[in-house]
This record gives sequence, structure tokens and C-alpha cells, in this order.
Amino acid sequence: MVKLFLTSCALSMASMAICQNTVRLEIKSLPVYHPSGSDIYVAGSFNGWDPQDKNYRFQKTNNGDYYIDLKLADGKYEYKITRGSWDKGECKKGGGFADNHSLTLPGAATISLNIEEWADRFPAKPKVSTANKNVHIVDTAFVIPQLQRVRRVWIYLPEGYADSKNRYPVLYMHDGQNVFDDATSFSGEWGVDECLDTMKKKCIVVAVDNGGNKRINEYCPYDMERFGKGEGDQYVDFLAKTLKPFIDKNYRTLAGKESTFIAGSSMGGIISMYAILKYPDVFGGAGIFSPAFWVGPKIFDDIKAKGKDVNGKIYFYAGGGEGEVMVPDMQKAYELMRGVSKSKMTTVVRDDGKHNEQRWRMEFPLFYEWLLK
Repeated sequence: MVKLFLTSCALSMASMAICQNTVRLEIKSLPVYHPSGSDIYVAGSFNGWDPQDKNYRFQKTNNGDYYIDLKLADGKYEYKITRGSWDKGECKKGGGFADNHSLTLPGAATISLNIEEWADRFPAKPKVSTANKNVHIVDTAFVIPQLQRVRRVWIYLPEGYADSKNRYPVLYMHDGQNVFDDATSFSGEWGVDECLDTMKKKCIVVAVDNGGNKRINEYCPYDMERFGKGEGDQYVDFLAKTLKPFIDKNYRTLAGKESTFIAGSSMGGIISMYAILKYPDVFGGAGIFSPAFWVGPKIFDDIKAKGKDVNGKIYFYAGGGEGEVMVPDMQKAYELMRGVSKSKMTTVVRDDGKHNEQRWRMEFPLFYEWLLK
């Protein structure tokens, strides 16, 4: 399972201009255990992996068979079938994890699907914590005064921190649930703690949990027609004006811009880009992983207007398997920044890269070594 990240043709102006393939998905068989009358949806890289997108709900034929017609541009897509939420998604017989379906266009006009089982038929297996001894909880309810909310905040302290007087750079990360611990992650962790334990250059990592159904809003600084009010401006203010001063006061940090970094993926990628644009004197480096620039395309205007003030280090990453707009949007941001900023930057495109924690876990050590080189 992967997280929210790509646009549908209905949302991306670029995609709308080139939508040309009509693909019909037909469900040929359903599990014996199938609640009669349940709505069925398709969630994939064409609709932001929304498990209950009404625009992607299956219809019924007069015979009661489920079908949906998709209009998609040429390209590669992944998708899964749900009954409205991920805990009611398709799975294998016996409850095993089902791989994403894949679709390449141009190609077949009709695809037949067999749903083996629904995940909610099987009890969830408890996850075991994988966070190591260097990971601690700063607060389970750290106040975000700018948004009048609270959030769990994690911190990784380098091995030997308690026995030394050393000061360390700090990397701030989003989606804290997915940074250190498989037990709290959506679909696997980044393994940042295990990675940093092996690195010669040490760093403190502060990770802030996302806000669940507020995630898109908090990680986008612009109002969105589909998702509502953007709250990214206040969230970034929280990081720069509330959380960072607290961390600098209570932990042995190197507080200067040249030792303060920010990183995240998908929506966390766009908010990391915005953070270094708004606070170029606070954040001296950023990891922009698989950025969901399509959600807030005004970021390109901000790059043009504010990029000249940024003089740091920026690592752009995108995967070729993340849909048609991911790599071009990332490259557009890089080129715009290169035109106005003196920042040291690099772009990395993995042709086989997909939009998930497993891939970002593989990329993180390369980013970290580049950042602290």
C-alpha cells in the first residue's frame, strides 16, 4: 500500500490536455464473504490513492456486475480495489498482502479483476516496534499553537549522546509515524535510526507525526479546490518558530542554518520545499523526496519569487514508476531553482522507483551522505 501522491486527469491541467485512453475495469469475481450492496472503489496513482474517491466508484450493470471506465493518459499506473478504506482493501486468500495491480497505456481497453478476499475479514496482526534505543518521544501531545492542535514528536539522539558534550546538526522530518518505527507506520518505516547508527557523521533527527485527515492541509501552503484550506504556512511557522527553538534549548544542537535541515516525501516533499523558501535563514538544506507538487502548483511561483534568497543544499528525488507528472514536476522545480538560486543541488531519478516507504528508505542514506558531505 502506498500513500497519497499523484493526481487524476480531472485534477492535473497537464493530464487533462492529453487524456486519451479509456480503460474499463471489470470485477469478474468477488469473495464469498462480500457484504451485499457494498460500494467498491479503485484507488491508484491516478487519483491520489484515495480509497473512497466518489469519482472512482464502480458502477453496476443490469446484471449486477461491477465496472468502472477510466480515462487516462499514456503511462504506467498502479492501483488497488477497496470498499472505501484501506482496512477494507483487497487481499490474498488467507489474509496475505496483495500486490498493487499495474497498468501500462496504451494497452488493453478492458481489464478483468478477481478479488480474492477483503482485508477486514481477517484480524489485524499486532506490529512489533522496530524503533531502536536511540529513539525517544519528546512529547505525545506537543502543542502546535499556530494551528491549535497537538502532535506526537519523536527524536533520534546519536549513539553516545548522553556521555558526551558534543553538539549536532538537526534534521527535521515529517510523517513521524513512518520515520523510525514499523509499528506506527502506514506501510513500512524509513529506518532512519538504523541508518544513522552506521554513519560516521552524526545528526539529531526530529520527526513530527502527520495529522491524519489533516495531513494534506497541513503539508500544503496553498488553498486547494479538492482538499480545502491549505495550512502549510502555519505548519512551517510551527517548525521554525516553536519546535526548533524548543529543540535548540533542550538538546545539544548546532543551531545555525548550515546545520539545520528538513526532509519529507510526497506532501512532505512539497512542504519541505516551501519551508526552505520561506525560511532560508533557518533551513540550510532540504530533502525533497517524490514531491506532490501537483497538489500545490503555486510552489513554482514561490520558487521564482523566493528562490533567489535560498543558498543551501537541496536533494531532489523522484521515481520513474510514480506516474506521469512526478519526474517532470520535480525537474521543473530543480530548473527553476537553478535559474535563481546559488544553492548546491542534485536531482536523482530512479527509473524503477515507486512511491513508497521502501524506496525512500533505500534513498535516504544516499541523501544523508550527500547532505553532510
